[in-house]
Amino acid sequence: MNWLRRERPEVTTVVSATRGNHGQSIAFAAAQHGIRTMIVVPFGNSVEKNRAMQALGAELIEFGEDFQAASEHAERLEQEFGWHRVPNIDLRIVSGVSTYSWEFFRACPELETVYVPIGMGSGVCGMIAARNALGLATKVVGVVSSKAPAYALSFAQGNVVEHVVRQGIADGLACRKPIAAALDLMKAGMDRVVVVDDDEVEDAMRAYFMDTHNVAEGAGGAGLAALLKDRDHGGVRVGTVLTGGNVNSDSFGEVLCGGRVASLA
Repeated sequence: MNWLRRERPEVTTVVSATRGNHGQSIAFAAAQHGIRTMIVVPFGNSVEKNRAMQALGAELIEFGEDFQAASEHAERLEQEFGWHRVPNIDLRIVSGVSTYSWEFFRACPELETVYVPIGMGSGVCGMIAARNALGLATKVVGVVSSKAPAYALSFAQGNVVEHVVRQGIADGLACRKPIAAALDLMKAGMDRVVVVDDDEVEDAMRAYFMDTHNVAEGAGGAGLAALLKDRDHGGVRVGTVLTGGNVNSDSFGEVLCGGRVASLA
């Protein structure tokens, strides 16, 4: 992958693929500059994430059964119409995302382990970059869903492994085909990967809300789910990333009303 894409003058329309969070940020930024935003989402995407993107000015195109199919369609639209495609992971995106990791480590420099959910990889790559820049010894652990294990398999085998994605609560982690350049950064700076299932993620979502009144979508709760699952191995001082609160209200209501609440003790 070419991390540094050539600049295109007089961009009037941008296109990208997303499950929701990335698309909202693009729509918000593009609107500040009067740029049209076309966002490709897979069929069955979160209704409320779709509405949020549209409220920020994005025009939605539904295509494919998963994120990878939507991403490939966005690439075809770029080639067909000459729109500027905003990638889901790029060196500049990683640089921007890493700013929260920098603030995180500056506030808590003595963490032994930090757990970071992996969608396409910008978050965990940014965490690695901030950790390295500050010269810290913190272990960075990636987190994936058992229903989207491609990055875990790729990290274990040392090369890109594509794997089918099944629908689950953590739709923001639904990666079918990892990005080779992101995987290279993970291999160089990530300690390991923890795989969490939907029950563990839902436990974490309930714990977040009941203990802190923060709303975590599935991908947002995955880091805490891994921290709790890995509590015998992470150390005494650990941290995690709450990556998003864009969850459908009906789905969140079902999560809050079901199952047990994970103990943080």
